[in-house]
Amino acid sequence: MNYSAPAIIALSLTLALPSHAETQEPQRIKLATTTSTYHSGLLDYLLPKFESDTGYIVDVIAAGTGKSLRMGENGDVDLVMTHAPKAEAAFVANGYGVLPRALMYNDFVLVGPESDPAKASDNETVAQAFADIAGYNATFVSRGDDSGTHKKENGLWQQAEIEPNFGGYRSVGQGMGPTLNMASEMQGYTLTDRGTWLAYQNRLALSVVFQGDEALFNPYQVILVNPKRYPEINYQGAKVFSDWLVNPKGQKLINEFKLHGKQLFVANAQ
Repeated sequence: MNYSAPAIIALSLTLALPSHAETQEPQRIKLATTTSTYHSGLLDYLLPKFESDTGYIVDVIAAGTGKSLRMGENGDVDLVMTHAPKAEAAFVANGYGVLPRALMYNDFVLVGPESDPAKASDNETVAQAFADIAGYNATFVSRGDDSGTHKKENGLWQQAEIEPNFGGYRSVGQGMGPTLNMASEMQGYTLTDRGTWLAYQNRLALSVVFQGDEALFNPYQVILVNPKRYPEINYQGAKVFSDWLVNPKGQKLINEFKLHGKQLFVANAQ
């Protein structure tokens, strides 16, 4: 077959140029989430598998539930993974979030010195345990950061009908890991999600002093940021990630994630 000179030049240029598939950068998804999913190691376990399956890259911002939802409200991220049901419901009702999906759950535990000076472990409810801590004026280290854990703690003080302004109360404005370290150093009490506790317990001089109350149930949701409000976000990629998390493979991986031989989260997608 004979080619004209222009055709030969055009063919040479076509062969010399890399293909679109070779030059295309992977799409990125911005996820705002809680420090508990970050510090527990769950995302380090899940994300390489998701990225291998789909080609998307997930950029994680671990900031606590309150800050994560505010980033969603501002259109700074594509989706959120949080654990504060009332705040999440408001996020969706106010038009910032769409497609909320139950993802998994674990629970909160109250930890403190092994000697348990406030006798928190002697109670039948966590609200009574909080009341004893305040009554004893024991050191209590609060995250104080508007996270899901902080919101849960505030709710428990309300259940106990106590304003947390007693002498031993310390609000530190830190994530769960630093808060646990401070509680250990100060030999005080704190509320933590079980996942972060299991990740940190071997390096802390603390023990679980109260657990098992239904009030300590800790559900997580994944919610997409509303693309009608913020058309520039990567809604398609966010939905791919959400779908992957709640489908059988993602749910199975969540159940299989363990630390020190213990399961940290229970998958419960609807």
